[in-house]
Amino acid sequence: MGLFGRGRRGRDEDVEVGAITDEDDADLPVAIEAPDGPYDEADAPDDDFPRLDLGSVRVPVPDGAQLQVEMDPSGSVRAVHVLTPVGQVTLNAYAAPRSGGLWREVCGELAEQLRGDGATVRSHAGAWGQELSASLGEMTLRFVGVDGPRWMLRGVVAGPPELADTSADALRELVRNSVVVRGQQPMPVRTPLQIDLPQAIAEHIASQQQPQ
Repeated sequence: MGLFGRGRRGRDEDVEVGAITDEDDADLPVAIEAPDGPYDEADAPDDDFPRLDLGSVRVPVPDGAQLQVEMDPSGSVRAVHVLTPVGQVTLNAYAAPRSGGLWREVCGELAEQLRGDGATVRSHAGAWGQELSASLGEMTLRFVGVDGPRWMLRGVVAGPPELADTSADALRELVRNSVVVRGQQPMPVRTPLQIDLPQAIAEHIASQQQPQ
């Protein structure tokens, strides 16, 4: 099951893009520095950690994991899901103000949306601040958000209830080792940062879409 189904609006689309740009408070300091990671491109570690370059986010891919690409009707990439034995992990980055605090706002809105969908929602204290867990039918969701310099990284894992703790740990590990590539161009706060597929994956998808 894809977390962002093609037959309905995904969670990313439910977050309204604000009219204020991330340049409006450019003189303010960054709100927080996350422990260890995730990393801004300028602070990316010089390590041998394998990461999939998706343009705006370099995502670590665990051994044995599979990828699922979700497209929107226009043909753009909406999300890339990492399918692991403990659940489906999705990371997305957004433009954010230098002052930080965007995740706190989004977290409240997300909790309200989930409750509207009939989910049982709980708030937790995590390594980067507030986390959300939600139970919806036979699926458990865990959301983690991190405010970085002019970006916010949001991660979610969906999996069976009996693996909730294990899948939450897997999500945090992917978030911690991710690198966000924000770029310098100004853009409205909450704008999703563009996802670009590696050439080999893009060519494979294109070949699958060609008529037989």
